[in-house]
Amino acid sequence: MRLFALTAAALCLLGGEAAAAAPDVRLHALDCGRLTVPNADPFADDGAYKGVAKDLVVPCYLVRHPKGDLLWDTGVPQAIADMPGGKGPGGISVARKLTDQLKELGLRPEDVEYVSVSHSHFDHIGNAGLFARSTWIVDPDERAYAFRPQARANAAEFAAYSALENAKTILVEGDALHDVFGDGSVQVVPTPGHTPGHTVLLVRLPKAGPVLLTGDLWHIAESRAARRVPRFNVDRAQTLRSYDRVEALARETGARVVRQHVPEDFESLPRFPAPLR
Repeated sequence: MRLFALTAAALCLLGGEAAAAAPDVRLHALDCGRLTVPNADPFADDGAYKGVAKDLVVPCYLVRHPKGDLLWDTGVPQAIADMPGGKGPGGISVARKLTDQLKELGLRPEDVEYVSVSHSHFDHIGNAGLFARSTWIVDPDERAYAFRPQARANAAEFAAYSALENAKTILVEGDALHDVFGDGSVQVVPTPGHTPGHTVLLVRLPKAGPVLLTGDLWHIAESRAARRVPRFNVDRAQTLRSYDRVEALARETGARVVRQHVPEDFESLPRFPAPLR
């Protein structure tokens, strides 16, 4: 069982160090798909969304740091963009490929130093195989989950990221935050419950301040305040503890919380290719 014991004093210290260093970090929000959900009942185990239709955004985020780039989440498979109308099965659509958006910033997948996904569901890891030459930052429990026999058995979804199995990998061990660039500006935070090794990302920007990219902690806007837990999460109790950890982190740092699948949160960020700084 994970213990979330990060103290307020430690958080303040990290904040002070990041402010002193003030690296030129930029955050780009990329549109990596859309999901139309006719019945959102699975997204809350209290029945709150039974029969309710929801439209969800599927973002990717590129963090640009003087020491390199980090791609956070990779969206649904970009090949869907080549299908008629950019629409695939199950209400999935892709208007523009991830690689085309990176190209607009002068990047190819092999130019991205680090890749990390909040978790290994298809809409977050769907293009990760393109980044097998990057260093993969992952919770060991999530890595094991991504390569378990049941995941391998889904040939189409597994093919989208199977190349990561032999990629250079950094494991986020235990409960501690992983400091990607060594200066406190970009940190991977363990938040299990949705999946065994789900993580969120804390990015400290020089002007906008701290931002928390929260993966699939909350798919729907109302779920955060209501503390609703999806029916398909692997551990309800862990999920609630992760909620507590992220809320404490947001309070202590003053971070802007981005619920990644919520369209209004995505649309409140600078329109690509402009960064949040």
